[in-house]
Amino acid sequence: MKELILKNKLIVNGVFIVVCAAILIFLLKAPQETTSHLPHDENHNRFHAIPDKKEAEKYCLDCHAPNKEAPLAAAHPPKYRCLLCHKRQ
Repeated sequence: MKELILKNKLIVNGVFIVVCAAILIFLLKAPQETTSHLPHDENHNRFHAIPDKKEAEKYCLDCHAPNKEAPLAAAHPPKYRCLLCHKRQ
């Protein structure tokens, strides 16, 4: 009986090690972050001062909407969660 318990423990520990190694390899092979951070400039400084991301994102389309001074490309991902990708530094 003790041998069976020991064998089961070894199997469980082995599976755990393999899963941990697989997760580590997956994370190490992940690509580097390529999305630019939210700039620290005259136009964006007010967004750094707003603590709530969703509150800050309400004002992004003031400049980045179509026909505004800095419109987003048509292929840009969803335009309502800007600070999810463009992190504040």
